[in-house]
Amino acid sequence: MKMYELGLVGKPNTGKTTFFNAVTLANAPVAGYPFTTIDANVGVTYVRGKCPCQEFKVSCNPQNSKCMEGVRYIPVRMIDVAGLVEGAHAGRGLGNRFLDNLRMASALIHIIDAAGSTDGEGKPCSPGAHDPLKDIDFLEVEITMWFRTLLAKDWPRFARRAKYEKLDLVREIAERMSGLGVKETHVLEAFKYAAVDRTDPEKWGDDDLLRFAAELQKVSKPIMIAANKSDIPEAELNMGRIRERGYIVVPTCSEAEFVLRRAAEKGFLSYNPGDGKFTILKPESLNDQQKNALDKIATVIKKWGSTGVQLVIDKAVYELLKLIVVYPVDDEMKLTDKKGNVLPDAFLVPQGTTAHEFAYVIHSDLGDSFLHAIDARTKRRLGEDHELKNGDVIRIVSTKGR
Repeated sequence: MKMYELGLVGKPNTGKTTFFNAVTLANAPVAGYPFTTIDANVGVTYVRGKCPCQEFKVSCNPQNSKCMEGVRYIPVRMIDVAGLVEGAHAGRGLGNRFLDNLRMASALIHIIDAAGSTDGEGKPCSPGAHDPLKDIDFLEVEITMWFRTLLAKDWPRFARRAKYEKLDLVREIAERMSGLGVKETHVLEAFKYAAVDRTDPEKWGDDDLLRFAAELQKVSKPIMIAANKSDIPEAELNMGRIRERGYIVVPTCSEAEFVLRRAAEKGFLSYNPGDGKFTILKPESLNDQQKNALDKIATVIKKWGSTGVQLVIDKAVYELLKLIVVYPVDDEMKLTDKKGNVLPDAFLVPQGTTAHEFAYVIHSDLGDSFLHAIDARTKRRLGEDHELKNGDVIRIVSTKGR
């Protein structure tokens, strides 16, 4: 199963590593000064999906994921990289390492200090003293310039060869940028909006390269905003301004989420990631300081509906990457695999994935020997071009399995 990767980006000291620790329950070092993170932290988090178990009234046995009270949690890879500073694409700060670690990320989550309590270099300042929109501006520039630098390398020779040998420019650019996870579909999408001459790349100037690089970044590494430190009053004033830029924006309180998940792990309270409530199980084991902290967290949750951290992951997967969840089974009547596990697996696949394409996702042999699929809900036969929907439970029928 392909595991999609989300990259956490942002300037130093905005709460990236706290966010990472909250969603992965890792113990990456956190401190109130720039460049606490030097080597990338890599872990696994989970995106939520509605498990079909309650609809079908069965007890599931997840193998590649987990189910909590009818909510399926599907694994996603998470990478927390060194804090970005202006000029990173040219190697300033830990820029080169930062960018290299993001090469195969499918989407980027920009963690910002929405309260404006860290300056442009990531140093603490009074809430409201810094404008977080400046952080968004510089990240846009750095990521776009990273793409442009790689795209423009030996461009005159590449463009001349592509023109006179009549090469497929879409395919050639996709191959040229494949190290960043760029696909031909991304290149095609970038051509729609970049307003560059597709027939003669030799005519491209610096502005054309920059414009095309910007569009290519948007489709191949889309960015959303996690507005961290949302519990600070100054943060709320900034979030409306950020949304006007067209980004998906989610107010978050990473510290609150980390506290809740750790406390739940230790059995002090009941809390499922992303829920809008928690229940204290052992009030007698908490001191006054801990009780006060939980009261403050409850206030944050009441205001925003949750800590926002799990919602960021969900929106990154479903809205930014436009993925769906499909549940494959070997027996559409019992909803089991060959070993008898009920609703064993949950796969993340792009919207528009067909039944035949899904067979290849499961295994190449299954794709090669594909006959048709069966919808476990309707028991209807599905052809190879049938587009799957989010939450589908599907059996693949092949020549080898007849």
